[in-house]
Amino acid sequence: MPRLLLVQASPRQGDSASRAAAEAFQTRLRELMPALDVDELDLWREELPEFDGAALAAKYARLAGRPHGEREAAAWQTIEAMVARLDAADLVVIATPMWNFGIPYKLKHWIDLVTQPGLAFRFDPEKGYSPLLRPRPTLAIVASAGDYSTGPSWGRPDLATPYLEAALRFIGLGEITVVGQGPTVGPEPAVAAARDKAHARLAVLAEEFAATPTVPAASTASAS
Repeated sequence: MPRLLLVQASPRQGDSASRAAAEAFQTRLRELMPALDVDELDLWREELPEFDGAALAAKYARLAGRPHGEREAAAWQTIEAMVARLDAADLVVIATPMWNFGIPYKLKHWIDLVTQPGLAFRFDPEKGYSPLLRPRPTLAIVASAGDYSTGPSWGRPDLATPYLEAALRFIGLGEITVVGQGPTVGPEPAVAAARDKAHARLAVLAEEFAATPTVPAASTASAS
């Protein structure tokens, strides 16, 4: 049974453009893949552990190649479970608003938590960094107040798209498809046109995702 991990990064519910776009994509994907299992990760409803104290010490212990202490091991198990949840997905969708040119701090928090040595990437002094997660169809939906379809919006840069592309590629998810939707505020004709354009693109992508063969997940817990 194919599994979709849907990461919701907007705190808004019924009036969220990114959530509505994700729902449109998910609905079409379910039509094409009736057996689809959707694992929804709402970053505003699920508690994300702080990455400090024992968790941070566990990371540096991993980097130094020393065994974890008891508190470090417990903290690291939580991190391992988060990476395993991501790696269990055959398809990944991140639905997010753009905040201050970038992404919400909750989404950055989640990415920081799953980007861990020995779990999502490795480092070799001779070869440099290499990802540990397998490539899979990955989509980021970025809703923005401004229109970034042709470049900066009134001089404001889009820092969310290049960050998501680089961060998710770094851990191995492969080339990321980003669909922007903007403007989400302003004159209704412009807002509606942007919504319709994004949803039409998402419908096409749902067909592409459904046609992509899935690769079985491999455990990363013991990777080094």
